[in-house]
Amino acid sequence: MFRPIIALLSLWLIATPAAAAQQDVARYVRFSAADRVAWGILDGRTVHELSASPFTEIRRSGRTHQLDDVRLLAPVEPSKVIAVGLNYRSHLGQRPVPGYPGLFAKYPTSIVGPDAEIVLPADAGNAHYEGELVIVIGRTAKNVPVERAKEYVFGVTAGNDVSERDWQRDDLQWFRAKATDTFAPIGPVIATGLNYDDLLVQTRVNGEVRQTERSRDLIFGVAEIVSYLSRYITLLPGDVIFTGTPQTTQALKPGDTVEIEIEGVGVLRNTVVQR
Repeated sequence: MFRPIIALLSLWLIATPAAAAQQDVARYVRFSAADRVAWGILDGRTVHELSASPFTEIRRSGRTHQLDDVRLLAPVEPSKVIAVGLNYRSHLGQRPVPGYPGLFAKYPTSIVGPDAEIVLPADAGNAHYEGELVIVIGRTAKNVPVERAKEYVFGVTAGNDVSERDWQRDDLQWFRAKATDTFAPIGPVIATGLNYDDLLVQTRVNGEVRQTERSRDLIFGVAEIVSYLSRYITLLPGDVIFTGTPQTTQALKPGDTVEIEIEGVGVLRNTVVQR
């Protein structure tokens, strides 16, 4: 029924033995089946439904679904979508290395899930992909020290910080450039138990590799980002933080297929349309 995402997840399960071999790794999904939405734990091709959100209690309901029979949604509905800019040296160009994380906000309405369309408004002529590791917060966090910050991380997912460069350059703020509806695809799962500080981040457009770097190359790592953000805003369970994109980016065009793959997480796949 949902062949594109199923094929990508199957390929990933075969092709990432190192990630699969890590201990205590779990992959959480949010899905729709039989006209209702639920949470689950993905085990191979079986989804074990949960009784509630994993941010409250991880308890299996006893119901199971085959992956072919469900539609995977964005794996979380955040109250806040925060992003870090210029967080890989390979993306800086001639700009100096920042002394602290440069932050901006997207909006919850920009979130879409795997296989959803990235919809470019009619006047968007220079929208770029940005493949990123995305942090998912698991506990309320305020003024968290760096050494404890990972206690507040539930897991990570893959994300695409779609960015309209002309608007980013010309507008007073990055409201349109970063927060337009569908400009924040995430998914397909939230993975827990991985080494978030050393995961491969890769972007492909129509099968061609455009970005590839490891999260160990982040200027500000996962713990530093969470700690820094928590000084200024209260992070709530389910909030997401885009950690920055590596290397260079290019403009998308209608008909493009964008794949963001995070080691141990899987492949986030979206197509581009304009209307």
